[in-house]
Amino acid sequence: MSIESSHTESKVQLLSPAGNLTKLKIALAYGADAVYGGVSHFSLRTRAGKEFSLEDFGEGVRYAHSLGKKVFVTINGFPFNSQLKLLASHIEKMASLQPDAFIVAAPGVVRLAKQIAPQIPIHLSTQANVLNVLDAEVFYEMGVKRIVAARELSLKDAKEIKKHLPHLEIEIFVHGSMCFAFSGRCLISALQSGRVPNRGSCANDCRFDYEYFVRNVANDELVRFDGREFYVKNPDSGVMMRLQEEEGVGTHIFNSKDLNLSAHIQEILDSKAIDALKIEGRTKSNYYAGITARAYRAAIDDYYKGQNHSVFYASELNTLKNRGFTDGYIVHRPYEKSNTQNHATAISEGSYQVNAEVDESGQWALCKHTIRAGEAKELVLPQGRDVACGKNELGEIFEENGVKMMRFNHILLRDGRTLEAIHSGNTNALKLPFTLPPFSFLRQKCESVL
Repeated sequence: MSIESSHTESKVQLLSPAGNLTKLKIALAYGADAVYGGVSHFSLRTRAGKEFSLEDFGEGVRYAHSLGKKVFVTINGFPFNSQLKLLASHIEKMASLQPDAFIVAAPGVVRLAKQIAPQIPIHLSTQANVLNVLDAEVFYEMGVKRIVAARELSLKDAKEIKKHLPHLEIEIFVHGSMCFAFSGRCLISALQSGRVPNRGSCANDCRFDYEYFVRNVANDELVRFDGREFYVKNPDSGVMMRLQEEEGVGTHIFNSKDLNLSAHIQEILDSKAIDALKIEGRTKSNYYAGITARAYRAAIDDYYKGQNHSVFYASELNTLKNRGFTDGYIVHRPYEKSNTQNHATAISEGSYQVNAEVDESGQWALCKHTIRAGEAKELVLPQGRDVACGKNELGEIFEENGVKMMRFNHILLRDGRTLEAIHSGNTNALKLPFTLPPFSFLRQKCESVL
């Protein structure tokens, strides 16, 4: 059975981010059933959207459809009056590409999309903050096929919505960045830099380093606060919060940990309320697109086989850069949580470093971190793919502790030069000893982990 036909409609759908055409192809290669993305207009990720031209996006739709997979278009920004004509034109253009759904947040845009392109199903963005049966019912009556639930939704409430509206699909986020505010309803960036989060230009002020200062009321001067711990207290309730500052770095008072629900896939799917699992991250790396799809594809497939390899899912996701992980609110209510914030750092390195990304030909790779002749690197291959061991003049593929490895005897560049080592920043592709599956990666464990 082919990879793309092995997942039936009865199985939960795995939805991955597609920040550009390459990430779209990588996510599908590593096991996603569908991807979501858009061009820069009216999307909540305008930075990612700028990497997608209308032509590239159309190519991505055709590519996904050739594999029997789906593409959903993000039109989930909140438009101004002055943008409504442009919005209508944008909807027409995106509909002409024949995507499988529009992801929309505003009720007025839902209605407009239904008028302009009634043949395109509507998925309601998480920005609409659906948490209950009443709101879900309103959007269902408007013609919405699927709701992407607010991240604050509990599994109990998801089951209640499904009970009342069995034909309404429910999609939840299972991995990626979490917002300090209620499902992205934040104005910090707008106030501090004029970049409006709900129109796709959030500056991520919640991730910044902040330092403590006190105001001298005598002369109205700001004075650096020398203490490393600072407390704020509510005089009525007695609730006290501690802010810690790392010397030379600062503190991260709003910084949320990243969502990771890989340990709860069985509980989520046992509920029979969830139709799709969604991964956040259109602006993240190609490696992130591949590894998150790989880990959650394995978790979903294992569930339907009655298996669980939670150590594998966790170890793979830990190879990614992250802010620490939390299981969010689908299992526990927000007031029950005390570990959702990371006050130490905006982002941490993962347990592995990516050394190279293999291109679509499978014969060349771009260096992302130092590769030296004689050093072995682990191979990460797309879903269902494998390579044979072998040796030649350029290098070898061998197996070590059940893991396929690649070693270069020397580094041969596309421009004909031969090197003993290549470093990140070198834009010359390096020749692989053997052809690998397109979009494979070479990686090594980080020294700090070793």
